[in-house]
Amino acid sequence: MIKFTRHAQQKFRILKVHDFQISKKKVIEVINNPEEIDYSRSPLLIAQDKIDTEHVLRVVYKEQNGDKIVITFYPGRIKQYAKKDKTKN
Repeated sequence: MIKFTRHAQQKFRILKVHDFQISKKKVIEVINNPEEIDYSRSPLLIAQDKIDTEHVLRVVYKEQNGDKIVITFYPGRIKQYAKKDKTKN
């Protein structure tokens, strides 16, 4: 089960005010089928997936008693969060 903290629920309204509308369905999609998961803030996980040609959606959550608890989510620019190609110098 995926649950949302009060802050995460408020985040939908905050982003809408800034003309960046994200649906609850999209947040759940990113958690269930991320392009990438960042484990660097463990025990918090950050699931990431593209939302348009310039942006990714990053969803910060934790796993607790079999549930996934969404702490927050935010859009970011792809170029800021894209994987670095390690074969290039």
